[in-house]
Amino acid sequence: MMWHPNGLSEGCVEPQITTAAASRPERNYKAAMKTGSSQVEFGDFQTPAGLAHSVCAYLARLGVAPATIIEPTCGVGAFLLESLAAFPRAEKALGFDINAEYVASCRQLILATGHQHRAQVTEADFFQADWQKLLDAASPPLLVIGNPPWVTNAALGAIGSSNLPVKTNFQGRKGLDAVTGKSNFDISEWMLLHFLEWLSGRQATLAMLCKTAVARKVLRHGWKQGLQIERAELHGINAVANFGASVDACLLVCFMQPGSHSCDCDVYESLDNSASQQRTIGYHDERLIADLELYQRRRELAGSSSYRWRSGVKHDCAKVMELSESPDGLMNGFGEVVEIEDEYLYPMLKSSDVAKQALAPPKRWMIVTQAEVGADTSAIETLAPQTWTYLSAHADRLDRRGSAIYRKQPRFSVFGVGAYTFSPWKVAISGFYKSLSFAVVGPHQGRPVVFDDTIYAIGCETEHEARLLHRLLMSDEAQEFYRSMIFWDAKRTITVELLAALSLDKLAATCDAVR
Repeated sequence: MMWHPNGLSEGCVEPQITTAAASRPERNYKAAMKTGSSQVEFGDFQTPAGLAHSVCAYLARLGVAPATIIEPTCGVGAFLLESLAAFPRAEKALGFDINAEYVASCRQLILATGHQHRAQVTEADFFQADWQKLLDAASPPLLVIGNPPWVTNAALGAIGSSNLPVKTNFQGRKGLDAVTGKSNFDISEWMLLHFLEWLSGRQATLAMLCKTAVARKVLRHGWKQGLQIERAELHGINAVANFGASVDACLLVCFMQPGSHSCDCDVYESLDNSASQQRTIGYHDERLIADLELYQRRRELAGSSSYRWRSGVKHDCAKVMELSESPDGLMNGFGEVVEIEDEYLYPMLKSSDVAKQALAPPKRWMIVTQAEVGADTSAIETLAPQTWTYLSAHADRLDRRGSAIYRKQPRFSVFGVGAYTFSPWKVAISGFYKSLSFAVVGPHQGRPVVFDDTIYAIGCETEHEARLLHRLLMSDEAQEFYRSMIFWDAKRTITVELLAALSLDKLAATCDAVR
């Protein structure tokens, strides 16, 4: 990564390559690389020269032949230098970075390699530069290449950085998603989304190192918006070996061509010549598909269902609201023995419980203060005075819950509650574990079992109904359908959107599991 959020932001400065040449550019490059706290705080992972060479060599083998090369966050210039060597017919190579020291280092290296007649390095703030104007003036075909910062907007906000894109809901989040963390995004995601839009309609290639999850988001946006992408590729890279970062990362390559509208992307294990194609991902039926071949086989099962998946109860205060069984009675997260009425107390399971092969009886209990979202909680004081006293004793913690969803709500409110929460039988799955294993959950000690908000479930009135749904969901047909859309490297592999994509009604009409 070649960008620092606390650097200068004075706009473009005309390059002046006047410093002395380095005798060994590759050694100077390594010496210029920043390490340590800058990586943690700013996502500043300089690209190793060997990786930059492999990327550029691969693009050259594909026949990429740019007239103009652009590296928007060039740092000390790994990609700029390697692309100058790999594409000798390129008329101009333009590098930009907000960090003055990086710009100076990059200029030295370019001068040492003798490419100064066709390379320019400019000190510039990515978020202030007029990229549209620059692209309009550049001779096609274009190659936009690089390694934008691996850091989120939330991380930058936490350290007080002001070098951020203007705040807009560019992801199109709705409702609670925008206030419960889903609006967080990688800075590279913002950069790549916009460059993909700027390159649409031009003859160009976008080749960027990024997190694999970011690459998929960028592709999904481009496909959804109908951007003019001729084809795309993802190549896995070893982020631990190259950057010391434990994250799934890749090279994203998008070939842009006016009038093209492909919605598929071939996925490869690496950049190696012998690497075979693993699968094809794509955007079809308004869904991001993880395995297109598998999806085509089970595509007829997609659609709406008469059953609705729901998430568990959200309370954001586990030490108060969740109680564990102990020899002395129920105990909260502070080690206090809690004596309250049963009125608002329900046996509960967490993701780790539901993900087990054999479901054990609940050992935890949850205080559920409402039967539906927004319901008045003042009745607790009369119906269950001990419970009200307990909640009041911990009111400071409950009142300090950070999420905006609790604002202007009755005191001690929870979310993710409704009639479904109290269904006697449920079919449930963990959203945290990388498994498509569903569980049937029945009542415990005469009370319906509830879940925390890492679990998704369908409420059922009878055991027979729950067992039938379980057989459907564990069938080969359902499992293949879900696998066609699951990206196992995602932070949360199972989501309510994924689960809802399968029509249980269509499945029941065709599946042998119900016969």
